Amino acid sequence: MSQNEHTEEPAAELAEHAEATAAGSTDQHTDEAAADGEFRAGFVSFVGRPNVGKSTLTNALVGEKIAITSPKPQTTRRAIRGIAHRPNGQLIIVDTPGLHRPRTLLGERLNALVEATLGDVDVIGFCVPANEKLGPGDRFINDRLSDFPRAKKVAVLTKVDEASNSEIIDQLTRLGELREWDAVVPISSVTREQLDVLTEVLLDLMPQSPPLYEAEQTTDEGEDDRIAELIREAALEGVRDELPHSLAATVEDREEREDGLLEIYANLYVERDSQKGIIIGHRGSRLRDVGERARHEIEALLGRRIYLSLRVKVLKEWQRDPKALGKLGFN
Repeated sequence: MSQNEHTEEPAAELAEHAEATAAGSTDQHTDEAAADGEFRAGFVSFVGRPNVGKSTLTNALVGEKIAITSPKPQTTRRAIRGIAHRPNGQLIIVDTPGLHRPRTLLGERLNALVEATLGDVDVIGFCVPANEKLGPGDRFINDRLSDFPRAKKVAVLTKVDEASNSEIIDQLTRLGELREWDAVVPISSVTREQLDVLTEVLLDLMPQSPPLYEAEQTTDEGEDDRIAELIREAALEGVRDELPHSLAATVEDREEREDGLLEIYANLYVERDSQKGIIIGHRGSRLRDVGERARHEIEALLGRRIYLSLRVKVLKEWQRDPKALGKLGFN
């Protein structure tokens, strides 16, 4: 089924489905590595269909919000690096857009970004939810994993807190039928169940290396980019149909006020006038809600009070326009 499958309580009976070392052996390896002065560092990227918890897992491992989350497909649009620091190693987690069949120039560029990223990382984590059966999207992505022979492959069974033990066992069996994995780890990002096990499994698969980032650094994303993503996350809440794909956000300017308040001026872009009306809402009510949600998240990020000014602009068919994509940073 797999070379390594890591499980622990409360799903004790899962152990008999594992053909591998127990989580305790990982702990032993970690202790030995620390004693020997071994330090490992490398890159991992999590892949999977929409809503399997890739960005939530990234945030949980790093220990802070690096990537925005939303139930909308294709929420992630950049290769965002989060750095998880541990005493015996460093994981650089590259959160990428999902692999998909592109319908626009933006989709083609995002797929190219994903493929370039997966070709460079040390480990690819294939995320599958424990509470949903494997579908065509999962099998499509699994087949694509063979295009990246350099990377070790780990199956990550997510959302075990939302599944019964029998569902977890069935899903582990199905995962084992897909390919030979370097490890299989069931986890929950919400309850943090087995996140420590997953971390040690990933570190064991990384090359010996000195730290690649400073100890205090958790991402290499610029502050304005993170702010723009938080604004887009707030705007995504409650929208439907094609509108999530048509939304983009940029920070245009910031100014320090004498009273210590930071003013941030940002734009939300849509592709059609009708979408602009949806984002603004009746007498601006929805845009005010978006601004309020985004402001709270931005203040938490910056650790200070801000004033946020949002404008909604139409950039017609920007997902298909090379010049517009460049303007929005999708080069």
